[in-house]
Amino acid sequence: MTLPRDARVRLAPGVRVRDGGRTLVGGAPTRVSHLGAVAADLLGDGELRAVDPRERALADRLVDSGMALTVGSSLPEVPLDDVTCVVPVRDRPFALERLLAGLDGAVRVLVVDDGSLDPGATRVVAERHGADALLLPVNGGPAAARNAGLAQVTTRFVLLADSDVVLRPDDVRDLVRHLGDPDVALVAPRVLGLEGGDGWLDRYEAVRSSLDLGPRSALVRPRSTVAWVPSAVLVGRVAALDDGFDASMRSGEDVDLVWRLCAQGWRVRYDADVVVRHENRVRLLPWLGRKAFYGSSAQPLAERHGRAVAPAVLTPLGLLVTVAALAQRRWSVPLVPACWLLTSLRLSRRLGRSDRPAVLAAELTARAVGSAVDQTTGLLLRHWWPLTALACTVSPRARRAVLASMAAQVVAERARPVPPPRGRGYWAARRLDDLAYGAGVWAGALRARSLAALLPDVRWRRG
Repeated sequence: MTLPRDARVRLAPGVRVRDGGRTLVGGAPTRVSHLGAVAADLLGDGELRAVDPRERALADRLVDSGMALTVGSSLPEVPLDDVTCVVPVRDRPFALERLLAGLDGAVRVLVVDDGSLDPGATRVVAERHGADALLLPVNGGPAAARNAGLAQVTTRFVLLADSDVVLRPDDVRDLVRHLGDPDVALVAPRVLGLEGGDGWLDRYEAVRSSLDLGPRSALVRPRSTVAWVPSAVLVGRVAALDDGFDASMRSGEDVDLVWRLCAQGWRVRYDADVVVRHENRVRLLPWLGRKAFYGSSAQPLAERHGRAVAPAVLTPLGLLVTVAALAQRRWSVPLVPACWLLTSLRLSRRLGRSDRPAVLAAELTARAVGSAVDQTTGLLLRHWWPLTALACTVSPRARRAVLASMAAQVVAERARPVPPPRGRGYWAARRLDDLAYGAGVWAGALRARSLAALLPDVRWRRG
């Protein structure tokens, strides 16, 4: 039992309640959990206060499974003088000025100049806002700069903030409060672009930024709804960050850190209710370069974390759906409903504690089919697009698969809580995003002479 006394937990967004509160569907990764009558009664309307040992044990189980999230306002407040802000920067004095002005001296700030062409400009801005400056003579990348700053931190908690973000002291207070849970090592806010731009890339980034992980708070874990958090803004427990970032990685070092912390048993939180602003790239060539840069991190991550970085995770049902969709044979149409029915029947036998196991099994299987379709479109249009393009030159079946994938994406996008902006600009940006990211993945794979980052993970055993 690690949660502080009187902490409150609330069912995580997206968790579905069935059987009068005795069955929960969701978590990180998704699972079905059956509660006893006492536990279901304690959870009541979806919120639980951890007062006595029994309540705290249930709250810990729910939080650790990702079924519930701790309500930050119920945790002890952390004074900001126990927080040091580390800002890696290289040749961005204007952005640094904006960041430090927003923090308004609420926390001690250490600016780490990562080999700027004009380090004096960095020092002047830092001194103007009462911040300390650490000047590195050679550019080692953001991971190395953050590590150099971490080595100088003497407080219990650290705020890691890129120079091109905008955040306020209240944002820091809300984030660091999550560290009142002693099992939480790292917390990240939702990152949106700066307001005001009206170009086609501005509109695209407003709804599909690579750094925006969506409007739902979550426990962060590999292969869950939120599998990583960006290093643009992070609040962490210094004691948990002894190893720091992998300085050999120029991209993907934030994903690597999160997955290492999860493997060590720490909790990582994404709080979508805290929103900070980030200066997105909205000029075409730098924007494309950044997307490809993100894609290039897939291979180094595959070398360190194996199948956790797979571009798709398919069950046998998902694999059959994918094969049937791509084959486009006469047997493809009846195969999908037949597999859906067979899987539902088998799954319903494992859900005997539910009041309506057949209905729950059908719902879960339908979601699995939808996930398989979504992941297949991602493979064709994003991760495997060079192979798809080559196939389209010789195969009408491949061309039909691409058109069907694009149509499926349109339907899925329109079903989102906030649909994308209308017009060709959005879909042009979406296609360019996929092409650039996929090119980065392939470039990394070719450099390493490995297909590890391109192969899907087929889960043959029960998970």
